[in-house]
Order: sequence, then structure tokens, then C-alpha cells
Amino acid sequence: MQTVCRLVYPPADNLFIRSKCKAIFAFSESYIPLSIISCRDSYNIGMRRKKPLINHLVLLVLFAIVLEACTVDPQLAGMLTEDELEFQQRTVVVDSLSSPENTEEQTVEPASGWRVEIIAEGLYIPWSVVFPTVDRILVSERSGAVREIINSELNPDLLYIFEEVVSQEEAGLMGLALHPQYDQNRFVYACYAAAGGGGIIDKVVRLVDRGDSLTFDRVIVDNIPSAQYHAGCRIKFGPDDMLYITTGDAVQKDLAQDINSLAGKILRVDPDGNIPADNPFPGSQVYSLGHRNPQGIDWQPESGLMFSSEHGPSGFDGSPGGDEINLIVPGGNYGWPLVSHDEVLEGTLKPLIQFTPAEAPASALYYSSDVMPFFTGSLFFGALRGEGVIQLVFSEANSQNPEVERVEKIIADVGRVRDVVAGPDGSIYFTTSNRDGRGQVRDGDDHLYRIYPVFD
Repeated sequence: MQTVCRLVYPPADNLFIRSKCKAIFAFSESYIPLSIISCRDSYNIGMRRKKPLINHLVLLVLFAIVLEACTVDPQLAGMLTEDELEFQQRTVVVDSLSSPENTEEQTVEPASGWRVEIIAEGLYIPWSVVFPTVDRILVSERSGAVREIINSELNPDLLYIFEEVVSQEEAGLMGLALHPQYDQNRFVYACYAAAGGGGIIDKVVRLVDRGDSLTFDRVIVDNIPSAQYHAGCRIKFGPDDMLYITTGDAVQKDLAQDINSLAGKILRVDPDGNIPADNPFPGSQVYSLGHRNPQGIDWQPESGLMFSSEHGPSGFDGSPGGDEINLIVPGGNYGWPLVSHDEVLEGTLKPLIQFTPAEAPASALYYSSDVMPFFTGSLFFGALRGEGVIQLVFSEANSQNPEVERVEKIIADVGRVRDVVAGPDGSIYFTTSNRDGRGQVRDGDDHLYRIYPVFD
């Protein structure tokens, strides 16, 4: 048997009415939220919940008592609109009730498969995707704009534009990241290419999300060597709440082995740009070195293992191919340009897997949600040259020594793919990059797609 209880009010998002409640609840003043409340056991925002039925009955009774016991403070009532004070729409719906003795837990069947849908189109070389809320998405476009998508609708107005962005070939506005405490501080981080040092540099900055706009806050890291190729610039907060930044070798491959240069590295700083005391090289932002152009990073949440995806040589700087998926350790040297492909020298680390011919991995997602259990524990990346979404399946889930068991291309008909991320609903979102001058432009490009679960 299924229980449904809903309290439905006129629109009053984030509205709290100050109420004076009777002593039955042992307090004199409280805040009663007006919102849509549901206790239906169902798939909801990617969360599978198990709740005893008796909890539903208790919840229904408690809300009925609160609604009858509380009255609106006249001082606040005068500040509200008629729609907000109109409670005639309030309804409580009970579909069916089991006997109170039945406390058996109800379970939600896992997803049996998946489908793909278009969330937004008409984007211009989207590079990075973040989710401030479950129904709001921010997307960076390489030309310098931050775009906003609300409830699958692309806002025609630009949320923010970086005027100093240098958008050339692979460089431009690239990575976005949200502060781990975004809900409290509304900090959004961005990495982009700009003019500096007689050429191009990368910088990481912090913005404040005002809801209908972004405002500049401060520079976090500046003067990272860059170029129109091998510009790195993927940023992401790790499970330690530190900010990790990938940097390319700026087409000066020897810089990747120079510990005094920020090029060809993965950097680690705190949210204000300070160097953490436990970084592997004291006084340095450098976390790992020997990288050519890493463009994806993510973590296995249970173990904290860090993965990266990296572009291998393109012919002018080495044998084509050799794209890498690496397991990143503090202070690790990943060999470029001393070695590539499956080669390894003493003191350097071999990739988990390399791809020849090249796939051009442009992102990394370790999928840890249980919403689509057939994907749980896999690593995904967007393939630019390989044109698709690639899944790496490990032989053992959550292993401290992961080994790739098989590789599958789960998406292969949308063109070049850049970012691949998990949304708060447990779906997988990915962007195309067909307008970057290297792909075949299709109707509506570029797109943001969603891989979502389906149930029998």
C-alpha cells in the first residue's frame, strides 16, 4: 500500500512565516516553511529512500496539528501578498493507508536502463558544467561567457562575460567550479586564458553568484604559463576541500619537468589561493608534474583516489596517440616529455591505460551515485577526437589499485564531446564541442545532453 501526503500552497519559494504556536509543541515561536512537501516513496532527485510507512502517518498527523495550532504574526502578514496569505489552496491528499501495524520498509527498484535527452542547444563551445541547484546549471563557453540554464531553458542573456579572455584555438574561458560551501558563500571559480607575460597566461578567479548575475571577487592563482594549445585549465574541488587546477605544458614541453614552473602540472591550493602546508613540495602549488595537457580530474569518494585524463602527443612533439588515464598521487611524476605511451622511466609513473589511436580525453567523471547502478564505480570521459562518451569499467569496485577491465563507448553519435559530469539528480550530463573548428557542426550545436535512468 502507498501513502501520499502533500501540503500544497501558492508559490512561496524560500518563504518562512513567523508563527506563534501553542504549547503543545513546547515552544513559543518557530518558523514554519511554506513549500511543497511530499512523503511519497519514489525516485526523487536521484535519491532512493527507504522509509517505514508509520513515519508517513506520523508526518501527516504532525503537519495537521501544526497547521491548526499556528497563526500568522499580524506584523509579518502585512508584508505578504494576498497570494502568499491565501491558504484556501492548502490540501492534504491521502491515496491509501496501510494499517499502523504494517511497518515493512518499501524499496524502490533500481533503474533498468538509460536514455539520452537534449537539455539545451545553441551553446558556443561549452567547456565546463556546474550545478548551483538541482534545476539551475551554469556553463562556460570558450568565447568568455557564462551561460545559465534553468529548468532546461537556456537564458538568452549572458550571466557573465570575461572581457579579458583570449579565445584562440584551444584557449579561452574553460573550467568552472563551485566552492564546497557554495550554499553559504555563493562562490563560483573560473579558469581562463588572458594576455600576460608577453603571450598567454591562465588565471583562476573567484566570482560571487548573485542569482541573476555574477560579480568579480578576487584572483586566486595568476600567471600560469599557457598558450593557444595545451592550456589545461580544468578546476575542481577535491574531497579535502582544496582546489585542484590542471595546467598544460604551454607548448614548451620541458616546463613539465621544471618544478619551478606551473606549466605541465596539477596544482593544489586552498579556496583563497594559499599554498596548503601539506603540499608535496613545500612552498609550491605543485601537486604532481610531468603532464602534457591534463583536462579532466575526479575522485573515488570512498578511497579518495584521484584520477586524471590527459592528451598525448600530436605528432609534432611525439608519436601520435598515448592519451592517458592516470592515478594521481602527491608528488607524482608522470613522465612527460621524458616518456609517453606505455614507456616508463625510474621515478616516473605509468598510466592506468593509454589510448592509441588518440581519443583526446577532455574531462573525467567517477560515477559514484547508485541512481544508475550499471554505471556505479566507472570512470567516464568525453572524447573529442574519438567523438563520444567513454566508460572505463574497473575489475574491482573501490579498489586501492584499480585496473581497467574493459572500455566501452556508450555515446557515439553526437560528435565531439567535452565535459562529462554527474548532476545532483544522479543523471550524467555531457556537452558537445562541434563548433570548435575541428568537428562537423550539427543542427542546434552545441548541445548539453542528459543521460537519465529508466525503470521497467
